[in-house]
Amino acid sequence: MSVTKTFRLAFAAAASLALAACGINSVPAAEENAKAKWADVQAAFQERANLIPNLAEVAQTASEREGTILTDVVEARAKATSINVSADDLGDAAKMQEFQAAQGQLGQGLGRLLANFEAYPQLQSTVNFQMLQSQLEGQENRIRITLRDYNEAVRKYNTTIRTFPDTIGANIIHGAEPMVPYESVTEGAEVAPTLDMSSDN
Repeated sequence: MSVTKTFRLAFAAAASLALAACGINSVPAAEENAKAKWADVQAAFQERANLIPNLAEVAQTASEREGTILTDVVEARAKATSINVSADDLGDAAKMQEFQAAQGQLGQGLGRLLANFEAYPQLQSTVNFQMLQSQLEGQENRIRITLRDYNEAVRKYNTTIRTFPDTIGANIIHGAEPMVPYESVTEGAEVAPTLDMSSDN
């Protein structure tokens, strides 16, 4: 093998290694991982929204007060399902905030409705209500897990595009932009609720 050929092979190997170290593959891999985790988040929220018509059916036996809360929940569901954030919008903080606010409003409404149902032993004891309550609780857990996984994927992606040597490929080759993590925007979430132990019931 000639010296020139050996030099070319060594140069090609060094160039490949340098390119690999500059985020050529790691940046798109981290981005695709975050997008996949976002798809999981959307699926979890959609599954929760799909349970609401069943909740409406069960709630028809409740009092007028629960009917008003139920109307709020159904309206919040309509708003939450009308706001879509695609994988391409994960860097748009305004769209993410709008999506988060709508989902937070729906979650609050569901929490109020289920808390009010607790005051109705005859409703609480029905098999349909118990099954639905269990499904909603399970879905809230799935949502928390998918959000945690999404935020971790976003953290890894944002770290990848900001650290050397991956930042070279991220900025020069891919034009990578940071993604927005999912944040809780529920109003008053930082304040602990007051427990009313009075016995007026």
